[in-house]
Amino acid sequence: MKEKKGPLTVLWPQFTARKEKAVLIGLHLPGKERREIEDSLEELRQLALTAGAGVEHIEITRKDKPNPKYYIGQGKAEELARVCQTKNYDLVIFDDDLVPAQVKNLQELLQVKVLDRTELILDIFAIHARSREGKIQVELAQLQYMLPRLAHAWTHLSRQWGGMGTRGPGERQLELDRRRVRLQITRLSGELRRVHGHRHLQRKRRERIGLPLVAVIGYTNAGKTTLFNKITKTSLLVADKLFTTLDAKLQRLVLPNRQIVLFSDTVGFIKKLPHHLVESFKATLEEVYEADLLLHVIDGSSRNTRERYEVVIGLLKEMNVWDKPIITAVNKQDLIDNNPKGFNYLLRTVPDSIAVSARDGAGIKGLISMIEAELNKLRRKITLFIPAGEMGVVSRIYNSGNIIKAEYTGAGVNLMVELPPANMGEFKKWIKDELV
Repeated sequence: MKEKKGPLTVLWPQFTARKEKAVLIGLHLPGKERREIEDSLEELRQLALTAGAGVEHIEITRKDKPNPKYYIGQGKAEELARVCQTKNYDLVIFDDDLVPAQVKNLQELLQVKVLDRTELILDIFAIHARSREGKIQVELAQLQYMLPRLAHAWTHLSRQWGGMGTRGPGERQLELDRRRVRLQITRLSGELRRVHGHRHLQRKRRERIGLPLVAVIGYTNAGKTTLFNKITKTSLLVADKLFTTLDAKLQRLVLPNRQIVLFSDTVGFIKKLPHHLVESFKATLEEVYEADLLLHVIDGSSRNTRERYEVVIGLLKEMNVWDKPIITAVNKQDLIDNNPKGFNYLLRTVPDSIAVSARDGAGIKGLISMIEAELNKLRRKITLFIPAGEMGVVSRIYNSGNIIKAEYTGAGVNLMVELPPANMGEFKKWIKDELV
């Protein structure tokens, strides 16, 4: 493990530049199907590869309940220790979260680095965070996760020098580190609030301009960024890895009906996403909260299509945004042969869904038409009179909505327009009548 930079002396498990040899462990508890465990471990394998590890071995072990000392059974843990030493494995990654005592006991027994699913996700977040906001969120989430686990950073004292004479200094240093971590958490929380305040001002400016927001959401690696690039004609980084997009990206687009819209590419969702991670990344997910329309992208070629759809819907409900208008793009139509039943099931059962291929562009025009129609439902039809001396208002109306009819007179111009509800207040003093 590498020492964390800065004033803290605690250790944070991170992957090295060398490809580390990893073992993945899943626990098969009663009431769960083996396929569910296998699918979860396959996702864990993709996470490990994304973080830069080489997955050498994957194992599922059965237990009636997690072992409080080793999570897996003691016999299995001892067998795993022998395998790690024989095969020179570098780390063992568990598919569920471990309590601090289990991490400590496993590392002492296995003599290799031990990570759980949350630590692995945080490591990937640290790799992909680019903006100041993203980096603050990652560090804050790491410190909050690390705080109850700090005691394990001092196990090296007893191994190096023995018990007597080391207990006091270790405990004193541990308390200092805890205090420093708490202070750092307080400082980062304050920074995040300031960044959030800046984003709030940006959002208010955007609301004054009156541009509707479409947030592209979905399970990680569903093809959200590829679809975002195809729709907005941009070239954001695309990779066949999990959590490539961490920081939200915004891009303007003029729809065929001349309405200007903002699209936002957001961080992907995933199964077993701990609640405190959702809390830490609420600022990144703010575009989801503020969106007028959610564009849910699903990988239709995956055999886990239905389960991943339910994961995203569950998280939307947890975030209290389930009541927003949602269009579902069942992506990867070019790979439909991989999962024809699941692909067609979603198209039949999910409202406002459409088959698309972000790779070759199939279905994109139809998707944009659906977006236009859904945003049009949010508009209100009104008539306004703009005096001759205030013609600049006309251009603002043009950017905010759709001008249906314009009649120019010597005194000014009579307009019939469609506007989003958010813009009604901005043009209130010029409104003559609300038609719809």
